[in-house]
Amino acid sequence: MKIQVAIIGGGPSGLLLSQLLHVRGIETIVLEKHSRDHVLERIRAGVLEHGFADLMRKAQCGDRMDAEGEIHHGFYIARNNRKYRVDLSGQTDGNSVVVYGQTEVTRDLYEARDRMNGTVLHDVKDVELHDVTSAAPHLTFLSNGDRKRIDCDFIVGADGFHGVSRKSIPADVLKEYEKVYPFGWLGVLSRTKPVSPELIYAASPRGFALCSLRSQVLSRYYIQVPLSDSAEDWSDEAFWAELKRRLPDEVSSNLITGASIEKSIAPLRSYVAEPMRYGNLFLAGDAAHIFPPTGARGLNSAASDIHYLYEGFVDHYLNGDSTGLDAYSDRALARVWKAQRFSWMMTSMLHSFDGENSYDRRLRKVELDYLLSSAKAQAALAENYVGLPY
Repeated sequence: MKIQVAIIGGGPSGLLLSQLLHVRGIETIVLEKHSRDHVLERIRAGVLEHGFADLMRKAQCGDRMDAEGEIHHGFYIARNNRKYRVDLSGQTDGNSVVVYGQTEVTRDLYEARDRMNGTVLHDVKDVELHDVTSAAPHLTFLSNGDRKRIDCDFIVGADGFHGVSRKSIPADVLKEYEKVYPFGWLGVLSRTKPVSPELIYAASPRGFALCSLRSQVLSRYYIQVPLSDSAEDWSDEAFWAELKRRLPDEVSSNLITGASIEKSIAPLRSYVAEPMRYGNLFLAGDAAHIFPPTGARGLNSAASDIHYLYEGFVDHYLNGDSTGLDAYSDRALARVWKAQRFSWMMTSMLHSFDGENSYDRRLRKVELDYLLSSAKAQAALAENYVGLPY
């Protein structure tokens, strides 16, 4: 089989790129190691930058997002029993974010691929990349027990942190950066009315908390916990009680609790791999970078990668211009590192750190004081939160 662009990974990044290229007449195939049901069972964050929302519309699969997504023009930061609103739209010439679950994004992309007869192969095993530095790379893999081969012009690795794509880049070429935070987020999903129409990021002496939502009847809440904890250590009752302790009284008194329908702990870490291109292999999304969830940069940074790849492939195939592909790694990494800075700032400012000295503790307090008292600081925060320009 010969294809123009072979994509490894059937999550939102790989599906979005496949859909965007299909609309422009560029042939793709997507290889996914899991079943579709498994992919759609993943419960992830769902705060979408305005640029991501525009990409979904450009890919002709944004109708349900526009109909059901929650448009948020601001969010709250809480501390010392008070809430402070950050006006996203007012600080960014009208930009906003869309609260729409990653599972729903993926479902919409799958349905669009089905509607256009796009090729997505599931339960693919033992994928190997060959001759990626040549003009004729190819992939081999197992599908239904048979060894198969795909010849292509380019390979896009959107197969996550543990995928095979990044591992195909020689160790003497790849440079990796990592920061591991000494805590995680315990998250609970419940069929309850959200406590706030906009997200609340809460900093308290007991640790960070976040009040989020998926819809008007589905809420998502998080609290900072030690990495030594497991989800089984926390009953629903213990979670709700601790969450209330970290929120302002006016919020906790209105919090509707209920049985959790999903409960898990996510460790917080940051990771970047450079370069994001090796020969005719391109990395995108979690294959190249990981973000702590504070500030919702993970899925959105993956979308910016897809934007640059989409533009590059369109120019290459339709205009005979490879400038965009040649510049992909530098362009993508420039935005990735700005997003890393933003996530690091939000995480450092809002969380509690065991064992930190009095100087660092005081600086974190001053950083938050400055943000809450400065319109210009809030404007910079809003600019990053709604999404920097591509």
